[in-house]
Order: sequence, then C-alpha cells, then structure tokens
Amino acid sequence: MILENKKDFFHIPDEVTYLNCSYMSPLLYSVEQAGIDGLQLRKTPWELKPEDWFAPAEELRTLFARVINGDKEQVALVPSASYGIAIAANNILPERGQNIVVLEQQYPSNIYAWRELAKRSGAKIITVKKRPEQTWTRAVLEKIDDRTCLVAVPNCHWTDGAVLDLEQIGARTRSAGAKLVVDGSQSVGAYPLDIAKIQPDFLVTVGYKWLLGPYGLGYLYADKKYTENGQPIEFSWLNKKESENFSGLVDYKDAYRPGARRFDFGEFSSTIQLPMAVSALARILEWGVENIQETISLLTDEIEKRALASEYETVKKSDRVGHMTGIKIPGDKSRSLKSELDKHKIHVSFRGDNMRVAPHIYNNMGDIDKLFALL
Repeated sequence: MILENKKDFFHIPDEVTYLNCSYMSPLLYSVEQAGIDGLQLRKTPWELKPEDWFAPAEELRTLFARVINGDKEQVALVPSASYGIAIAANNILPERGQNIVVLEQQYPSNIYAWRELAKRSGAKIITVKKRPEQTWTRAVLEKIDDRTCLVAVPNCHWTDGAVLDLEQIGARTRSAGAKLVVDGSQSVGAYPLDIAKIQPDFLVTVGYKWLLGPYGLGYLYADKKYTENGQPIEFSWLNKKESENFSGLVDYKDAYRPGARRFDFGEFSSTIQLPMAVSALARILEWGVENIQETISLLTDEIEKRALASEYETVKKSDRVGHMTGIKIPGDKSRSLKSELDKHKIHVSFRGDNMRVAPHIYNNMGDIDKLFALL
C-alpha cells in the first residue's frame, strides 16, 4: 500500500530537502515529545520506581521483535552497532586457517571487530569484490566454502543500496557449517526482513536511521543457542537474575536474566531514550514496513530513471533495495556539487564514489525535482 506523505509528522523545515535518512533520520514530533517527557521524568528521580527501570525496555523488545518477525526473548538493547558486533565476535571462535567473509568497502563497524578476531585466532579475512556483471549475493556465495567460519555482511551495501539476498546467503552459510552475522543498520525499519527465514546467528542495527529513534540506542537479535550460554562483553547489575529487587542487589547472582537480556548494555534503562525508541517503533509498525518500502521505492525508481536520462551511472532497481540508491559522481565534480547542494539546503551523503540518496515517506517528487535541477 502506498502511504500518504508524512512530512507533517516530522521536524523538517519547509526550506530543507532532506534525502539522507541513511545518515540519520529527522525526528518525528511524537518521538521528540517522548524525549521531552522523559527528560521531565529524569529531573524528578524520587518519582522513579524499580519497575520504571525495566518495563519500558520490555515494551521496546516486543516492538522490535515485531519489526523483524522475531521473539522478544532474543532481543537485547545495545548502544551501537559496534557494541552488538563485539558481542557476536565474543561468541564466535574461529580456528586457525578458517576464513571470515566480508564485503569490499563494508561499513567499518562490521569490519574492525573481525580484524581483531582474525589476529587473535589466526583466521583469515576474505574480502568479497564484486565483478561488474555480478550481484553482491552471487559474489558472496562464491566465497563461502568449507573453510568459512563466519559470514559478516549487511542487507544492503551502505554506499549505494545494492541488495544482498540474506535468505540465500543464510542457507549457504548454514550448509557450510558457518555463522552468519548481519548488520541491518541500513535496512531494518524500511526494508522487510524476516528473522525466521534468514536465520542469522546475530543481527545488529542502530536505532537512529531507518528506525527513526534516538542516537545511542540500538538492537541485537541473538539466536537461541546464545541466549542460555552466550558471553556478554560487560557485566551490569541490570542483566542479572532478580535485579528488579533493589534491596537484594547485595546478594550477588551468577545467573542472568532470561533470554538475550544478558547482552543488554549497562544503563540501558534511560528515561529519555527508551520512550523515544518506543514511540518511533510504534509509528513504524502503524505504517507498516512493507508499506514504507513500497512508498519510498516510488522515489528511488524515479531517481534511477532521471539519473540514467542524465547519463549518470546508478544501481538498477533489480539489484538494490527500494529505500536508497547511489549515483556515481566523477571525483572532480563531487566537491562543487556538495557546495551547491549545501547552498540550496539539499541534503544527501557522499560515500566512496557514490552520491547516496536516501529518501523517506516525508519526501515527494518535488524533492527529486530540486535534486536533479542541480545535477
């Protein structure tokens, strides 16, 4: 279903053309208000009760699980993608001579932890380079073999939106006896992902891009095999069994709270961030991820059409997600183009040799007109 334009729901001035949700989403008015209300609560700590430290987090787990068609018991709250990736790296043990498969120009948060793991274990990093005639999916599948211990990939390439078929990659990874870690930061909330079909070991995503939430709060999905014996990377009192009993905190516990809660980061129970994230996910679920994807796709399809008509190279529709795309800009033109875009308050990102364009349902065809008037 195509959604009506939702710009009135967001804090976006009329003179701003914001085509950069892949960088950071603007705030919904409702999310902004939830943060203000949370700040008001924070200034009166005598009104906080023990359940206020836990109940909003449980609501948030439930909402996120619905977004990815998962189980809330397998959802942990993390402060960043790199934190979630570090948890995954702490629970995957390669042997010397095995390999870890990543993409060329993959986002750094899903690279650095694997480089460190390779140094410690003697594993080898295999960087997938896509040939012009290949899709990323085909290129990745070719590199998975019986020496692969881990495949760490996104759902789409962060520089241009080129898509990876995670169901195919997941099946091939499992058949090789390897683990799958997905960075969903550039997809979750705008592109339908079904955990039950992908079956990753871990999926990580930030909350401040396509999930429309605050900076500093993201999500980790962990397969059930990690929720009973998985090793966290910090040891917060909030993660331990019976931590809701504040008077009993001096009776130290070795056992964790059930499910993926063992992986929650310390101080996750922010009176400001949690209500903002709850408000954001509730709105996404109200609109429907499939509907969001279908609506944004109308804009990226038009971007592709106009880019080709202007003799720019771009990712074709069949090879990308519907919510973002990249337009190749010659290096000698990118600096002057950036300056002109800034002057006209048109906001996109330049990543690698791509001008990355990432609209949302607050954009319309008039915004595309403004962009191509400059191009």
